[in-house]
Amino acid sequence: MTGNKKQTKQRPPVIVVLGHIDHGKTSILDYIRKTHIQEKETSGITQHIGAYQIEVPLKGKITFIDTPGHEAFSAIRSRGAKVADIAVLVIDAVEGVKAQTKEAISHIKNASLPFIVAFNKIDKFGADSQRVKQELLKEEIVVEDLGGNVPAIAVSAKTGQGIAELLDLILLVAEMEKLEADFSVLAVGTVIESFLDSQRGPIATVIVSEGVFKKSDVVATPSAIGKIKKLEDFQGKELLQAEPASPMVVLGLEQAPKIGENLRVFLDLESAKSQIKKIEEKKITEVKENDKDQKTLHLIIKADVNGSLEAIEQMLMVIPQDRINLKILKSEVGAINESDLKLAKDFRAMIIGFRIKINQTAAIFLEREKIKIIQADVIYELIEGVRNMMERMLVPKEVRTDLGKIKVLIVFMTDKNRQIVGGRINSGEVEKGARLEVYRNEELVGKGKIINLQRNKKDVPKLSKGDECGILYEGTGRIEKGDEIVVYKEERQKEIL
Repeated sequence: MTGNKKQTKQRPPVIVVLGHIDHGKTSILDYIRKTHIQEKETSGITQHIGAYQIEVPLKGKITFIDTPGHEAFSAIRSRGAKVADIAVLVIDAVEGVKAQTKEAISHIKNASLPFIVAFNKIDKFGADSQRVKQELLKEEIVVEDLGGNVPAIAVSAKTGQGIAELLDLILLVAEMEKLEADFSVLAVGTVIESFLDSQRGPIATVIVSEGVFKKSDVVATPSAIGKIKKLEDFQGKELLQAEPASPMVVLGLEQAPKIGENLRVFLDLESAKSQIKKIEEKKITEVKENDKDQKTLHLIIKADVNGSLEAIEQMLMVIPQDRINLKILKSEVGAINESDLKLAKDFRAMIIGFRIKINQTAAIFLEREKIKIIQADVIYELIEGVRNMMERMLVPKEVRTDLGKIKVLIVFMTDKNRQIVGGRINSGEVEKGARLEVYRNEELVGKGKIINLQRNKKDVPKLSKGDECGILYEGTGRIEKGDEIVVYKEERQKEIL
């Protein structure tokens, strides 16, 4: 930070590439990467970090975010769109608009992103960008040559046709957007990937939004804190600093942060911890307030990598929550620790662990406390465990089954809340111990229970339609000759979500 004076400068655009699976998003990115990034003799492109930056000679830099294409990770794609300045919507010029094309359009519109349409595989037989342009009209997208304001270009990731023009178009749109950032403020960026490396510890890939990150900066997100031990670019080369719109790899956090969180620079560890504590306290207070009048299952999710967390959260949202609400208190990468168990105890939460272990300190704590933990190596098993717990929380409902009807022919005895009456079973059957309702002129006048059931003065457990019977009735109201008795039973049934 260089004083209070703003240092607003132009910055490179951040581009997210979206589209239907197999339409060539990755192929386009691979072509751009291979033709515009010179591999270093010492390292080369050693790792895929979900983002990289190229330089178009004499024109400028462009940062690309490479978003996963699998349906289970739509949340990551959505977050990717939010950190980008411009989207490139890739559509196969042969196949046209598909399901994930529409989903990508939704992400772009929700993020209010300017975008470019790239008709890929234009070299293939059957490619017809004009037909696809007509399909886009149904999605309320009008490209420029049809009188709209959306730039479009035909490309081939295989031959390289149109790729140079696509990059020029990106830089043109970026120039029109007048992208700038303040280089003087305490730096902030967005986490687009994170994981736990067995040798190097927690690692986060971050796109810088404002300010300049430097080695030794104290940084934190709502779920992680630390001091930058090392900054790397997308090729694994060590950086002294990272400026706005740059992709960077951060080492030094105490744990892997959640994807989509903001990573911020703080003046010192104390202020960082204080800020994070305030965020957590606010979150817990909100959870408690929201849960006062609703039955809720609190969850703490621990997993091996952030991709797993995203997939688990997506699948949990499919479980119906109209009767039991799911609230995720904590979702992070790493082993189950004592902090997790204490939080679970406070909220009577369930901990679910995917491909992780319980650390030694937590195991000792667990011996003293009754905390529900489910661990599995298959996501489906975790989801079923959560569903089963939710079903156990449901209050079993009383299900009524009507058995039969009795027409009262005679009343033998009345004593306080008990009566002996005789009648004929007109429909169904009657059981000893069953419940009954007494109706007179179709109006409910009494409720009770069959204490004893007889036929020809002999005790019997059950009688059927056409039988005459005597019953010992106990309940409210008085039975009179001519009344109709409806016999039924109620059973408690476990509810299924």
